[in-house]
Amino acid sequence: MHEERRDRGSVAAGVVSGALRYARSRGADADTLATAAATTEQLLADPDARVPLASHLRLLRAAAAELRDPAFALHLGADVGMAEVSVLGLVMEASATMGEALVPLQRYGALALQAYPAAAGGPPFEAEHDGDRLLLVDRRPGGTEPELVEEAVARLVCGPRRFLAAPHVLAVDVPHPRPGHGAEYERVLGCPVRFDTGRTALTAAPAGGELAGRAAPALRVRCAAGAGEALLSTLSSSPAAGPARCREQVEDVLRAVVHQGDPGADAVAARLRCSRSTLFRRLREEGTSYRQVLDDLRRELATSYLQAGRVSVAEVAYLVGFFEAAAFTRTFRRWTGTTPGAYRALARRG
Repeated sequence: MHEERRDRGSVAAGVVSGALRYARSRGADADTLATAAATTEQLLADPDARVPLASHLRLLRAAAAELRDPAFALHLGADVGMAEVSVLGLVMEASATMGEALVPLQRYGALALQAYPAAAGGPPFEAEHDGDRLLLVDRRPGGTEPELVEEAVARLVCGPRRFLAAPHVLAVDVPHPRPGHGAEYERVLGCPVRFDTGRTALTAAPAGGELAGRAAPALRVRCAAGAGEALLSTLSSSPAAGPARCREQVEDVLRAVVHQGDPGADAVAARLRCSRSTLFRRLREEGTSYRQVLDDLRRELATSYLQAGRVSVAEVAYLVGFFEAAAFTRTFRRWTGTTPGAYRALARRG
């Protein structure tokens, strides 16, 4: 049953590509590893591709054997950040605090790795508060092989370090017994590790820690999808054009938060230091509405991401605030008369 669950899980092609690149940089033969994982360059180049979880696990084990590094998955997670292999990491790094970064982790986790079954429709991780500490527990019933745990935990622990003034993870629990390279866990993770606990969990410092030095959210996320030039030209437009219209001010606010879900008008009005009724009145005077501005912005971002071709359709859906790819596809068809996949294929041919 456990093997069946693993086979029915999947990882994003970018995660596998990142592992291959890292193994190659350390001297492994990429073709040999790709063969072990039963993947092809064509598959890994497709942003919509999903690779069986079992294939990724075979890759991690083959790399560990070839490099004679039993802690390969741990080193991979520490050295290759999530932002390098998945939009999940980019959105997390665009967050202002550790607490805010947990939101995309909850929403986008399956984009990077989806273990079977998908947490019964709920989030893959659960956050529990214990005084001034935060306990982040992986509730997924699959994906508990030691290599997968090592890779995931190392990314969550080591990735944010460059943005934080102090350590944010105080202890780590892992479900499997202590391996022969157990000492390497604490060296890499920089905190106590408890083995054979039956779960994967991180005990973190207060969730409100500032992610200092992070990139500006709107710029970071847009540039990640290859659509930064339009934003840069907007940012560098001449101030001589006069004060920004209300619509433009609303768009500026929405660009920074639309990837978090459906932004409410009250929150946007608060950022603009006006009431909801004042916001609606100003937009109405300009011949538009809040819902129309949000809809238009989502369409603009979605088409830019799809034309760039660097993220999958599912990732585009989440980036523009949809919790489900199916809902995004229905809305995109309303916008353009075609599906996201067909739109991107047409853009590539053009």
